[in-house]
Amino acid sequence: MARAVTAARAKKEKLHNYYDYSLLVLVIFIAAFGLVMIYSSSSYTAQTHAKYNYDAAYFLKKQAFSAILGVVAMLAVSKIDYRILMKRIPVIRITWATVLYLLACVLQFAVLFIGVEANGAKRWLQFGPIGFQPSEITKVAIIVFASYVIYLTPRMLDRFSGFLKVAVYCIVPIGLVLIENMSTAIVLILITGGICFVASRNKKYYIVVIVAAVAALGLFVLFGDAFRMQRIEIWRNVETHPKGFQILQGLYAIASGGLFGTGLGESMQKLGFLPEAQNDMIFSIICEELGLFGAVCVILLFLLMLWRFMVIANNAPDLYGALLVVGIMAHISIQVILNIAVVTNSIPNTGITLPFISYGGTSVLFLLSEMGLALSVSRGIRLDGPEDL
Repeated sequence: MARAVTAARAKKEKLHNYYDYSLLVLVIFIAAFGLVMIYSSSSYTAQTHAKYNYDAAYFLKKQAFSAILGVVAMLAVSKIDYRILMKRIPVIRITWATVLYLLACVLQFAVLFIGVEANGAKRWLQFGPIGFQPSEITKVAIIVFASYVIYLTPRMLDRFSGFLKVAVYCIVPIGLVLIENMSTAIVLILITGGICFVASRNKKYYIVVIVAAVAALGLFVLFGDAFRMQRIEIWRNVETHPKGFQILQGLYAIASGGLFGTGLGESMQKLGFLPEAQNDMIFSIICEELGLFGAVCVILLFLLMLWRFMVIANNAPDLYGALLVVGIMAHISIQVILNIAVVTNSIPNTGITLPFISYGGTSVLFLLSEMGLALSVSRGIRLDGPEDL
């Protein structure tokens, strides 16, 4: 009898030990591929400019440092039960999800007053040698907090008033980001909308929301800052517009790559023709050096990642875990689609990076931390057998 009880307990513990190693391997592989492409796309610029100390590996070293920190954060977060985000802190009596939300709001407020300007935009906070973009923290905060609000009253989203309630909670951080960076604000809006759409059983009113959002965005572009209308003009006349140079050079890179590319490290456009090729336009260098084959492989890797998110979300132990993974899935898919659309000139330039691959220490650090959240949810999945997933 005792032996049977021990065997049953061991089986029960085994059910709790699932860990999505497929997602882990995918994330690490894409991040490592990103490091290779950052070095390939930035080495010429780095070794020909004094501000980069003539060091060909300047950008690689900085990104690798952030990626290593991100992997450590991912593994640490994955070992923590994600449900802790819903628990109240004893002293201040608010949940960790709320603390993260408030922290994001405070940091976004700080950017308005003490933010550091870079490339004509004030989006950074600098504390001594440490600089970061609070908007990356805000993305995580929106996913965590919106999921928590919906988890508390999931049926409220069956009514339009429920959606408005979630929107009111998220309007402060999104509004603050909108002042600094419209592109990131759009990503945050789409993430929030994606979580709400999945959680709602009544999808009809989303048509109204989409129409209203598109109309509001159009009015904001028309009557807002002139440079936003200028981006649309660049998009429409990229061949002739004086400021369409970057997009045009990116298109040249894509066209010259052909089916299998010119070879890793053999890009011509990165030799001073395509400005800051390691940032938003890195996908064009991938197309040039690895060709259509390489570009499709990258897209397939992201599709595999999204598939693993879907598997985890569908088998999550509770609604909160499922919504967290849905938010992360929305974040990754939105940024991939927008980045590739910009590089191919399918939409006006938005300044959105390609996840895990574009240069950006803050971005890769918090993206990897998000992956830790998804892995943490996967640890709560119960399996009857290895064939279940």
